[in-house]
Amino acid sequence: MKTVYLQNLRRELDATDESFAASCGQRLGVPRDALLRMRIVRQALDARKKQDIFFCIHAELTLTDSAAKRVLSNPNLHAERVEPERTEPFAFGTRPQNGRILVVGLGPAGLFAALQLAKNGYRPLVIERGRPIDERVRDVERYWSGLLKEPDPDSNVAFGEGGAGTFSDGKLTTRIRDPHIDGVLNELIACGAPEEIAYLAKPHVGTDRLRTVVTNMRHTIERLGGEVRFSVTLTDLKTKDGRVTAAKLRHGTEETWEPCSAILLAIGHGARDTARMLYEKGVSMAPKAFAIGVRAEHPQSIINESQFGPMANHPRLGAAEYRLTAKSGTRGVYTFCMCPGGQVVASASAGEQVVVNGMSNFARDGRNANAAIVVQITPEDFGSHPLDGLGYLDRLERSAFLLGGGDGTAPASTVGAFLRDEPSHASQSVAPTYRPGVRYTKLSDCLPAFTAAGIRDGLKAFGRQLKGYDMEDAVLTAVESRTSSPLRILRDAGMESVSHPGLYPVGEGAGYAGGIISAAVDGWKAAEAIMRIYAPLP
Repeated sequence: MKTVYLQNLRRELDATDESFAASCGQRLGVPRDALLRMRIVRQALDARKKQDIFFCIHAELTLTDSAAKRVLSNPNLHAERVEPERTEPFAFGTRPQNGRILVVGLGPAGLFAALQLAKNGYRPLVIERGRPIDERVRDVERYWSGLLKEPDPDSNVAFGEGGAGTFSDGKLTTRIRDPHIDGVLNELIACGAPEEIAYLAKPHVGTDRLRTVVTNMRHTIERLGGEVRFSVTLTDLKTKDGRVTAAKLRHGTEETWEPCSAILLAIGHGARDTARMLYEKGVSMAPKAFAIGVRAEHPQSIINESQFGPMANHPRLGAAEYRLTAKSGTRGVYTFCMCPGGQVVASASAGEQVVVNGMSNFARDGRNANAAIVVQITPEDFGSHPLDGLGYLDRLERSAFLLGGGDGTAPASTVGAFLRDEPSHASQSVAPTYRPGVRYTKLSDCLPAFTAAGIRDGLKAFGRQLKGYDMEDAVLTAVESRTSSPLRILRDAGMESVSHPGLYPVGEGAGYAGGIISAAVDGWKAAEAIMRIYAPLP
């Protein structure tokens, strides 16, 4: 038996596994029984021709020796022989630990860092200012349903087990290229994610399944010797000879110092109070570009018809996605975090804020599609001080809060009214999914002028790219402000803080990631950097 790799195998929407295998045999010119096994490496949907939509498959095929020889010798097939992977053994450090490795934050970066440390005998201490998922979901639901007038400051869409990604579409796409990505996907599958994420071109888990995956991962960390403490906040750092040696941790009204050999800082970009504390302690950081805008909601049926044409209702296609880009002067305008069949969610993490984001379940079977429409913003717009971006966002989110009525209701507008820059009446064809509710108003009143202008330019361009996108009654809700961190905590090539050795800033909050996968990879690599220095615990 030999295994060969082939690209661009066509699979019809209605094909069964057996009929697809038979068609592969025909293309390769080998008998069906010579194809012993198939492993899909990548599957993408080709919908460029609306009348001819199919799956494009890259696969590893295990063939009989004679069939493999025939396939590999055919220059038209461009087949490659699959060789066994060879990996170099990891070189662990020898320095004894003087205090445990501390992981701050239980989002993707913190989870994967803690998991790798625990699997290799380091028994990390993990702290999370929020609560476990079950409690966190109840806290968030109380805010969304209007039982709470403002979010719980330590248990909300930003803070708690799983981080902000817990209330999302659970997208696993990324632009980075890194050998750790396969490892991240395999760990997610081991903790309950669907196996298809290993090969789909645009994999997602969905907020409903992701919650179970995250909890299983935390249980694995604990089973392997790690300790997880909830409702614990990092409030101070202690240094000796310039190196971080301890962290002050607050639980309720009690504060204690925890000795540590290293701190892996995975705080997420909602932890503005922690970022300010770190700046006051002299941790080096710099302002960073990000993007702000609104959430757009359309009927999912409109998106399906535009993307799939007459095949829109095919059961194998599901809810259609999109990603759109445009220019407004020199600024980029683009859609971000598109959630097919999802809902717009209230994502504030403190009082007197309105923040919107998107979320969808694995089935993506909601009536609306939503996505952020955001405009690029640079330090030239908000200031050169490392904390100026945080202050800018504080003011922006309060402006949305006030325009929404000051009770957590989000300001909203139809696309038509927004394009005309006038006060909006309620949409007649799109029911907003944001809870606790929306208030139709003149939406540009809570946005910087360049942002409003950029969104208008984007809507017009997107309407030309995707039929129906600029429909009169589509709904815009503000403000989408947490696309990425407005600052970067500076680190060296070894992933340590340039000002505080022993501190390892990682993930989205530190300015080094932009999604679940890139944050998980960043946390994993930081754990490896620590393991190259310190020996496991005896």
